[in-house]
Amino acid sequence: MNIDAAINVDDIRKLARSRLPRIIYEYLEGGAEDEKTLRGNRACFDEIDLVPRVTAGHKAIAMQTDLFGETVSFPAVVGPTGMNGIFHRHADLALAQAASQAGLAFALATASNDSIEQVGAACKGVKWFQLYPWGEPPVWKRLLERARGAGFTCLVLTVDTPVPGNRERDRRNHFAHDVTIKPRTVLDGLMHPRWLLGVWLRGVPRFENLLEFVHPQANVHEIAAFTRKHRHPDLSWDDVRHIRRLWPGPFVIKGILCVEDARQALAVGADGIVISNHGGRQLDGVAPTLRMVEPIASEVGHALTVLVDGGFRRGSDIVKALALGARAVTLGRAPLYGVAAGGQAGASRVLQILVEETHRVMALLGCGSTADLCVDHVQASQTIWRQA
Repeated sequence: MNIDAAINVDDIRKLARSRLPRIIYEYLEGGAEDEKTLRGNRACFDEIDLVPRVTAGHKAIAMQTDLFGETVSFPAVVGPTGMNGIFHRHADLALAQAASQAGLAFALATASNDSIEQVGAACKGVKWFQLYPWGEPPVWKRLLERARGAGFTCLVLTVDTPVPGNRERDRRNHFAHDVTIKPRTVLDGLMHPRWLLGVWLRGVPRFENLLEFVHPQANVHEIAAFTRKHRHPDLSWDDVRHIRRLWPGPFVIKGILCVEDARQALAVGADGIVISNHGGRQLDGVAPTLRMVEPIASEVGHALTVLVDGGFRRGSDIVKALALGARAVTLGRAPLYGVAAGGQAGASRVLQILVEETHRVMALLGCGSTADLCVDHVQASQTIWRQA
């Protein structure tokens, strides 16, 4: 199967699996510990049923959305993901360009393999920058200065990684922010010649944004050591306030999972939040993100722009999140499957599929605008929803 023949995101996931060595695919696909939260993110979509209105009389479906004063044509963000260069050379650039062409916002990760400046110059659409608060405040300030200078308009601060999650697949594979070369790794690479020639033999991708804080010729192992050494398990709301003061534009806090923290985000000056459990890759056993959308949006949605991530694979998934109160969704693995399977063309195909599916679901639901979606368009099919 080629990219154009794929009819859904899972088709493209299977293509990505066939084109990546197992150790790399398991890094993309895996979660923490028993992967209960990873599975729960997807299973939660099955707990919500859509409630259509027939003969609604809509001639067109409006899906454009305002995000912090900028209009996007579809209520989704290609979210911040790190180490993308191990899936496809210059994957960050490919993702940014695919998002821009599809009219979506794109968020670049601190841990990108293409630099802030490279992506800023290449991406002509709406672009955000995600900050991991590694190092000391001068490091944060410098990264934010570079992002502002490169045209990034919104800051996304990730707060749910004070220590690494216990990702047991990666531990078994001896995989962290660098790859330990074992005979098995070499053999697996040889069995995937497209990946071997396109990625590995051209040099292991580095975290380009961090070079100036290590040294210009730092290799991947030295940079990985920097990220391990300079995490902040003591990150506090005072630190978040400090970062808010450093950034003059829209400010989003990613990693919120309860009403109390959503209220605190509002109190420290956030403009938005991403309801996120880090794709099930940090603390296993926490609530699926979709389950927390309605209680959080009901509490703070009047004052904060609420986004949500976690396992979006179908247009119907996106519609359910919007109906529960999210303004937009953040896409992680889905566009990565695309870029791993076929570079920019693969990422574009994933976005095209999701846009087409969402449009179809909206028409069948009898709702003419994503802005009009509300809880009347969904119902819980089970009685296990946690109330905040």
